[in-house]
Amino acid sequence: MPIDELGPERCDALLRFFDGLPEGDLTFIREEVHDPETVRSWASGPGAGGRWVAVDGPDVTGYVAVRPLPGWSDHVGEVRLVVAPDRRGSGLGRELARHALVQAVGSGLRKLVVEVVAEQGAALALFTDLGFTGEALLVDHIRDRNGDLRDLMVLAHHVHATWAGMDTVGVADELSAR
Repeated sequence: MPIDELGPERCDALLRFFDGLPEGDLTFIREEVHDPETVRSWASGPGAGGRWVAVDGPDVTGYVAVRPLPGWSDHVGEVRLVVAPDRRGSGLGRELARHALVQAVGSGLRKLVVEVVAEQGAALALFTDLGFTGEALLVDHIRDRNGDLRDLMVLAHHVHATWAGMDTVGVADELSAR
């Protein structure tokens, strides 16, 4: 399945993708993904780039972004990943996460972080398999749309410290082929 950098031609499909996500998935997305102007700004506004979509014909089936943090943390990128419910368990999330990791390291980021709700075992496994390790557990840190409190895990990938781990998942080979 192709993974393309988000461009203006994919914004309407990305909006349809976000509209099709279950309400529970939207709890954990920070940005206003239903606002067409917000989504369009990702493809053409200041700071565009660092966002990719998995596509199947005209449809978006997955989205991943690496957003560099500002100021004194500008060497750190935050990973955001979501996959269509009917594509989960197919390896698409892993493919998107690997793509984001390769692109982030290639752009010079030295550390990546991802926030995962503690009970999302599949997401935790996906990122730990790619060399991310637990950095923080924030108890009762987020409130879902039902008002229930959830624990949040912050996972980090220290690029230089985990290079051997990158070799084991084939990421180093992808970087050297760039």
